[in-house]
Amino acid sequence: MASSVNPTVRRRRLGQELRRLRELKGMTAEEVAERLLVSQSKISRLENGRRSISQRDVRDLCGVYEVEDVRIVDSLMQMAKDSRQQGWWHSFGDIPYSVYIGLETDAASLRAYEPQIIPGLLQTRPYAEALIRGALPETSPTDIQKRVDVRLRRQERVSAEESPLRLWTVLDEAALRRVVGGRQVMREQLENLAEMSQLPHVTVQVLPYEVGAHPGLNGQYAILEFPDAADSSVVYIEGVTSDLYLEKAADVQKYSVMYEHLRAQALNVDQSHQFIADIAKEYAR
Repeated sequence: MASSVNPTVRRRRLGQELRRLRELKGMTAEEVAERLLVSQSKISRLENGRRSISQRDVRDLCGVYEVEDVRIVDSLMQMAKDSRQQGWWHSFGDIPYSVYIGLETDAASLRAYEPQIIPGLLQTRPYAEALIRGALPETSPTDIQKRVDVRLRRQERVSAEESPLRLWTVLDEAALRRVVGGRQVMREQLENLAEMSQLPHVTVQVLPYEVGAHPGLNGQYAILEFPDAADSSVVYIEGVTSDLYLEKAADVQKYSVMYEHLRAQALNVDQSHQFIADIAKEYAR
């Protein structure tokens, strides 16, 4: 279940409030940066929640924005303090996609499209180990296990008895056909996928090869939505050296429309379940 105090989400909320105060003041990020003798990129990172915000940062920005209400300043200072607390994932050390984990931990729903692999939230341990070992050949066995352990811990959001993550995933047939870890591993993985798809809050659809060209050909992405209306939806696109987070309403809307097309072109839920089960039987032969 999501933490009541998620530092990643707190940083986003705080950044959004600081951006609102700047815009009310009629200042650009460049002007604020010049006043504080910092880079414009720092102001941008503070406002989009991609870096920790210190109480000193908040105090300085409130000074520039001439915020006179002490209650507002105190509230923002407390948010800054809370945002520097560590989430559960920090106990695993340096995780390259920790920002995403923080968002996923607090999300109410996740819509994902995967063209090549089974989604991390639905992977078995043997599949995850083989996948990470193959995708990151220079990674040490210790780091591989750490990444696998984090992935399995993330899955607790899906299996939670209270307020589980609502997961809707569209898979390309290639993700089912790509043999990761051997046929036995794939059989167990697809059996697990079929079983998980029967949960009331999990929906799995398959895009078979015969569909041909479709809106997902540009690659993987996920749309995260949050229980608090103050938290805008986020489109997450995973990269090799850096990840992309899109929060503008127009961007989220564009990817949401793409996702509706993918769902419409994919097999329905029952057909997808049977499709997965049939391929699992092929691996068993």
